[in-house]
Amino acid sequence: MKYLLDTLGQVCPFPLVEAKRAITPLKSGDELQIDFDCTQATDSIPAWAADNGHEVTDFRQLDEASWTITVKKA
Repeated sequence: MKYLLDTLGQVCPFPLVEAKRAITPLKSGDELQIDFDCTQATDSIPAWAADNGHEVTDFRQLDEASWTITVKKA
């Protein structure tokens, strides 16, 4: 199952905080797509995913100041 978390407009660290909260109830193998426009999250979200054994399956810049990352829950 794939879920979408839209954190566009939220300042850091809230995209990461919301991602942690959103992935908790998901089942192993579920994917969480996080859309964000906080530059710091380009580092913090992939680092958090790696530290917790989650797999980043997609990570793209959408425009000058926004990104999307998809994290598959471990």
